[in-house]
Amino acid sequence: MLELAAHYTSGEPLQIRQIAAEQNIPDRYLEQLLATLRRCGLVRSQRGAKGGYLLAREPWKITLLDVVNGIEGSDHQSTEPTKELKSVEGMVIWEIWQEAGQAANAVLQKYTLQDLAEKRNSRRQLDIMYYI
Repeated sequence: MLELAAHYTSGEPLQIRQIAAEQNIPDRYLEQLLATLRRCGLVRSQRGAKGGYLLAREPWKITLLDVVNGIEGSDHQSTEPTKELKSVEGMVIWEIWQEAGQAANAVLQKYTLQDLAEKRNSRRQLDIMYYI
């Protein structure tokens, strides 16, 4: 998603092999991820010789929570305790996990793909300055 965000302004789709090479992700695994992200409406595919994948929305409108929910499914955390949690200890642990999940979601909701792309670019600039 970060590669797609970085190339968003060009309007050119990225092919799986380009993304895989840049991010060091196996092609087959990336195909599965992109198919999932396409089904949840975060990326779109373009067929043809110059085909590939593009973001379905602007990178400043896609939060990291959108991406996590797209990959894991929006119901990856249960909001109701299960029937197995009959003990006080089980309920206490469940409540803490709920609180931790809410905190994580709040952080992921705060950042967009655009934010990540900008952070990456500024870090790359620092690395370049360091080596000069």
